[in-house]
Amino acid sequence: MDEPVSAADANRSFSRILRGVRDGQSYVVTSHGRPVARIVPAEQEGRVASRAKSALLARLRSQPAVEIGRWTRDELYDDR
Repeated sequence: MDEPVSAADANRSFSRILRGVRDGQSYVVTSHGRPVARIVPAEQEGRVASRAKSALLARLRSQPAVEIGRWTRDELYDDR
């Protein structure tokens, strides 16, 4: 679970946060109560990207292909 930390606290306690990250902790940085960034261990970042890619590919595979026929270049760039 990501530990929430305000942007101001993250700025003041950056060394402590880095030590936590080194120990496997992850943080969600908030600004005015809204999440704006995540600080995660470097090896975890690759796993997150891999899971996101897998989820996207699974979603694309589950959607049926739609046959729309051929179009001209002008139709492709038409702003209708």
